[in-house]
Amino acid sequence: MRSLPYLRRGTPALALVVTLFACTGGPAATSSGSLPTESGSTPTVSASDPAVAFSHLPNPVRPGNFPDPFVLVTDSLYYAFSTNSPTANVPVLQSHDLVTWTDIGDAMPLLPSWAAIGQRHTWAPAVLAIGRRYVLFYTTRDGRSDRQCIGRAESPNPAGPFIDGNAGPFICQTDLGGSIDPSVVRDSAGEVYLLWKNDGNCCARPVTLWGQRLSRDASALEGAPVALLSRDQAWEGALIEAPSMWQENGIWHLLYSGNLWNTDRYAIGYAECDTPLGPCRKVEDGPVMASDGETAGPGGAEVFSDHEGRRWIVYHGWSAPLIGTANGGVRSLRLDHISLLEGSATALGSRDEP
Repeated sequence: MRSLPYLRRGTPALALVVTLFACTGGPAATSSGSLPTESGSTPTVSASDPAVAFSHLPNPVRPGNFPDPFVLVTDSLYYAFSTNSPTANVPVLQSHDLVTWTDIGDAMPLLPSWAAIGQRHTWAPAVLAIGRRYVLFYTTRDGRSDRQCIGRAESPNPAGPFIDGNAGPFICQTDLGGSIDPSVVRDSAGEVYLLWKNDGNCCARPVTLWGQRLSRDASALEGAPVALLSRDQAWEGALIEAPSMWQENGIWHLLYSGNLWNTDRYAIGYAECDTPLGPCRKVEDGPVMASDGETAGPGGAEVFSDHEGRRWIVYHGWSAPLIGTANGGVRSLRLDHISLLEGSATALGSRDEP
């Protein structure tokens, strides 16, 4: 029996159980869009459960603009990185507890020589610890091709400054519109992989999620890129993007975003993969997290484990009804607990649906 993502929404999460199966046995509607599994059983949720208690965070955990977040876990601290702001190429926050976050500046104050001059297009960073140094994968505009491309930078410190001394992008599928939204994943054997999206929606070309093996020090690509997923479901609209992956119960679990980022149709989808390089398959025709009454257009998700081993999804979302920058909205930083439940079709949410 397969396990599917179980999302514990942040406010108010304690002891609110949403059952996705009505008494008739058919799937009931849910604001979080969680996927039904093969059984309609409901787990017992206790307020003394430390994972449940810890998941009770006030979302957003930081109210300002912080899109496409990535959380790096070090021995004692958490660092969150995001898409550029008006004052930073790669904004970075620091936290001891995932609740209180402090702005500590720009993780990459200087862009590389190959980056287009004077453009604010530094998106979706991801950071990997390699021994005593840190590698940043990020997206910015390539001055030569005028496409968004993925770069690679290094720093001895988790908060930077990261320096990209390369003469050109690390990945740039110019014939497919460019490459964006890098994410890094390491398997139990220590092998490292890079995930990303080709930016085909920039120029009326097909959009695909890709994966490729990295060298152990994450300095070079190995083998050939592998196509993981393409757009083929109605809810995804014109595009899919922002892949993130983790391994649990012998399966690689892939989250991705679909539809338009500046609308309430943006949402988070799910697929299962045999390896970090696929093959991957979408489990159901629908997202696992979608707009509800408080959070609109959730997306840009990454998954990480905290210091106690509990798994979290970090993502951005608009605070309804302010959706889109033109309407005064911001994509703020949000956290929810995520786990896999065997044979269950339940999720914790912000309202009670017995």
